[in-house]
Amino acid sequence: MIDVRLQLSVSDARRRFDLDVAFATEAPFVALYGPSGAGKSLTLQAMAGLLPVRAGHMKLNGLALLDTAAGINLPPEARGVGYLFQHYALFPHLSVRDNIAFGLTTWRKRLKAADAARVDELIESFGLTAMARSKPATLSGGQQQRVALARALACNPKVLLLDEPFAALHSALRRELRTELQRVLAQWGIPAVMVSHDADDVLTLADEIVLVDGGQVSQRLRADDPELRARLL
Repeated sequence: MIDVRLQLSVSDARRRFDLDVAFATEAPFVALYGPSGAGKSLTLQAMAGLLPVRAGHMKLNGLALLDTAAGINLPPEARGVGYLFQHYALFPHLSVRDNIAFGLTTWRKRLKAADAARVDELIESFGLTAMARSKPATLSGGQQQRVALARALACNPKVLLLDEPFAALHSALRRELRTELQRVLAQWGIPAVMVSHDADDVLTLADEIVLVDGGQVSQRLRADDPELRARLL
């Protein structure tokens, strides 16, 4: 179960944005859906421990990763969270294999046997064997996404956080990689929370949809809700 209550503020020279979101779910795939600037990515970053939170909590299966009232605030590397950045954030100087290995909880150039086996398993699972020594610049957009997703899974996370995972891809490749993501999540048995403002992504993948607008949750819908398509399209 994922249980989230987050309050935070971000600001620049022009404006201040307040986020106050709360949702709890046992759905295996949750989508945070809403317009650009609604606070979806901020929510994901706060869940991962990448942003300071003024008040609230983040719990996975009853285990508190963040609880401001109890003084609990685990660092990102201790939260057991896999994170797929919107633009993948691959290291250009590292090979595919080393990029994936960097997602391990404790990275080192010479991997332990168990870690090396984990990386090899991910490389094979994502069809990356032939390019394991290649650098990201030589890969297609779809291949880069597979590398980034494999890296996010390297630490054997308790939950996978996906920030607009298909935004940089053309429509045909988006469809292919949605299917790939479904296969991977089923294979590894990991729940996921995805940020998207693309209705097709949400309708294809999500079991539960959390509508976010103006920094707050405006509505929650199940995938089988008759209102869903009308609300998204």
